Amino acid sequence: MEYFSVISGLILLVFAGDKLVDGSVIIAERLHVSKLIIGITVVSFGTSAPELVIGIDSALSGVTEIALGNIVGSNIANVLLVLGIPALFYPFACDDDEIKHSLFYMIIATLLFITLAFFGPLYIWQGIVLITLLMIFLFYAIKRAKSNIKILKHDIDFAKRALEDMEPQPEKKTPVAKAVIAVILGLVGLVFGAHILVDGATIVARTMGISEAVIGLTIVAIGTSLPELTTSLVAARNNHGDVAMGNIIGSNLFNILAIMGITSLVAPISIPEHFFRMDFPIMAATSLILVPIAMGKIKINRLTGIVFSALYIFYLFFLTMQSNFI
Repeated sequence: MEYFSVISGLILLVFAGDKLVDGSVIIAERLHVSKLIIGITVVSFGTSAPELVIGIDSALSGVTEIALGNIVGSNIANVLLVLGIPALFYPFACDDDEIKHSLFYMIIATLLFITLAFFGPLYIWQGIVLITLLMIFLFYAIKRAKSNIKILKHDIDFAKRALEDMEPQPEKKTPVAKAVIAVILGLVGLVFGAHILVDGATIVARTMGISEAVIGLTIVAIGTSLPELTTSLVAARNNHGDVAMGNIIGSNLFNILAIMGITSLVAPISIPEHFFRMDFPIMAATSLILVPIAMGKIKINRLTGIVFSALYIFYLFFLTMQSNFI
């Protein structure tokens, strides 16, 4: 039964998150909010809602290791899996200077997060620091975008597809009331989906003798990375390598600053020692490996996809082996 809870929770999270984004975009457009603001705020928070709700629910349920594992595991999966799998089918190039700028922010955020973790549990003040940095990043991102510089933001392709789907048929605009209902149902679905997922994952972990952290690093992390994987596949297929890279960098940045920051405000996030032995170093390494890619030193081709995918499989293998000693 607990396995059904995990699977159904993941499905509900993806479906509810999609409905929340669609409804939010429609409402924002009816209120004449610019597409720029929609992309940076509504879509960014909407597509990150599964991770956020899981983090809050885990914190309130006293299993903060799932919340921590979800963020760290998702960031690792976003690079090795979300970048690796599309490269297997659709090799692409990435030559956007703005990506280098946002990658710098992401690396700083990653290293800062690991540094804060060294000081023990993440409390409210660490959460405030992370959220403040997020606000600074969004402020300058909007400022750069308004100066006609292409902005790198979380899951931009979701916003583009949502808006493009609506624009060709302006005569069939979705009623605001229906959009509001979609947002409400999306929020309810996220909360319920996250709750049954966390409960099911916790039971699975305890039944199999695996720590909640490992469940968060594997099942939950991969499940919540599915929207990013879909986005990158679509972007790579359409030869939009910059969008694929932007999706990964924006997602990792948002996971650390927004999701971890907000979750830390709800409850202290304990940091198990084994995270420092393997997971944090791997998260830092996967972040830094994006530098030569963004600089054009490493090509995103099938060989890259094979290497990245293989590295992720090895990571999961060693993670499973390590769980026997946690």
